[in-house]
Amino acid sequence: MNTGSDEPGEVAVAADETKADRARSEQGLGSKAPEFIKARRLLHLSWQVAIFIIGLAVVVVGIIMLPLPGPGWVVIFGGMAIWATEFVWAQLVLRWSKRKVTEAAQRALDPKVRRRNIILTSIGLVIVGVIVGVYLWKFGIVMPWKIKDQ
Repeated sequence: MNTGSDEPGEVAVAADETKADRARSEQGLGSKAPEFIKARRLLHLSWQVAIFIIGLAVVVVGIIMLPLPGPGWVVIFGGMAIWATEFVWAQLVLRWSKRKVTEAAQRALDPKVRRRNIILTSIGLVIVGVIVGVYLWKFGIVMPWKIKDQ
């Protein structure tokens, strides 16, 4: 029995997946501004400038948070998401980033990769422990408030 049709004797043909994937990937690209804003060119241009400035401010704050305490990468991707509401290039960059993160997550779940990561982490912790032990053996623990006046 053919599952692609209710009619007897008909054969279902598989669709070209690359065309379907391309159509699905291009679906939703473009401005997400309300229709009344898109209808007026000057209003739409000002809307895009405002979105760009807000997204830029969020991305800059995220970049500042990279060396400082805070969720820098999360804020940067938040700024990219703000840009993606209006600009196709940001939507494509965000999709590429999501795809790469998903691929990395899948690779990280691979048993061989997990085993390698656990072994490397254990070796790193042993090396750090040995370095800290040698330092403490050589210099001891001296608290800042007990440093002798020189």
